[in-house]
Amino acid sequence: MKQFKVGIQLYSVREDLAADFEGTLKKIAEMGYEYVEFAGYCGKSAAEIKEILDKYGLKCVSVHQGVDWFLEKGQEAVDFLKTFGVKYAIVPWYPAERHYGTPAWEETYANFTKTAELLKKNGMKLGYHNHDFEFRTYEGKYLLDWLYEKIPADLIEPELDTCWVHYAGVEPAGFVRKYAGRMTVLHLKDFACTKLGGGPVYALIDGEGKEMKNTSREDSGFTFRPIGMGIQDFGAILAAAEDAGVEYVIVEQDQSPERPPMEAAAISRKYLKDTFGI
Repeated sequence: MKQFKVGIQLYSVREDLAADFEGTLKKIAEMGYEYVEFAGYCGKSAAEIKEILDKYGLKCVSVHQGVDWFLEKGQEAVDFLKTFGVKYAIVPWYPAERHYGTPAWEETYANFTKTAELLKKNGMKLGYHNHDFEFRTYEGKYLLDWLYEKIPADLIEPELDTCWVHYAGVEPAGFVRKYAGRMTVLHLKDFACTKLGGGPVYALIDGEGKEMKNTSREDSGFTFRPIGMGIQDFGAILAAAEDAGVEYVIVEQDQSPERPPMEAAAISRKYLKDTFGI
């Protein structure tokens, strides 16, 4: 098994992080995570973030950040991220009504390419993190595939979320291989479910990492689980990731209904180490 670089999306432990920013990152490092992905910065300055990450030997490979922030702040936004070493700025979601095949697509294309070119000029890259709704089709092709077909590979790359790929009814390992050579960062997320494709079961986040809305999971029996405790075949997913040239795997668990989020994060890290040696 390839020695992937293992990180965690800090949205998974957002309440802990908000309550004790430094203490939470210290514990994350002690669990064995070497990389983090932010979704909001808890009001910290870039210098504060860098100091704490350096203190505990953590690296920030990526952040979840909407394009509006870059369009509003331009180089100031990029400089903030460069301070603590971010390589990838990942759009966490974008409304289906603004994807390809809609009247808003041309504006979406312009906003994404403008942001991507700014990032590229600064040695960074734009990415996109999917949910299940991007697997709706337009002219026989997934909205997600249209996005990566229309915006050049040198400007944007996928950060596939393997949970939402699977929940949409698509086999994750095969879809990872579909983007071989174009993807560096992959989300590992586990879940239990009685009905795939049962509709939204997540809360989307705004530019500050705050939940925008709550959704019901009753119809699909959906429950987030630590890695290795749900229905995902991570052996197949990681083999596909190796074939596809993925470098970083990022653990994410949106909610932890059965145990404290930090405990869930520790379980996920231990599973990857004990089962796959990563």
